[in-house]
Amino acid sequence: MIVQLSAEAEGDLERIGDYIAKDNPRRALTFVRELREKCMDLALTPEAFPLVSRYERHGIRRCVHGPYLIFYRVAADRVLIVQVLHGAMDYAPLLFA
Repeated sequence: MIVQLSAEAEGDLERIGDYIAKDNPRRALTFVRELREKCMDLALTPEAFPLVSRYERHGIRRCVHGPYLIFYRVAADRVLIVQVLHGAMDYAPLLFA
């Protein structure tokens, strides 16, 4: 199965790295690498994580890595990473508007 990151998810990872780099540039690199690896690992067990409660009809699942949430959809041959957002954010307007 292929993992594909949307343009929004790529932008999210860049912003996360920029934010962390303000305090710790080295950690920014390793943390973004961890997030990418977590995204790629979703190809192995894409349905292991739950659908987002109250929004099941959208088919978006959520995987947690540290304080960040990886939102993704599973298709027949691929996993599409929709967005990567901080868990404290109100994500519903971004994902389900």
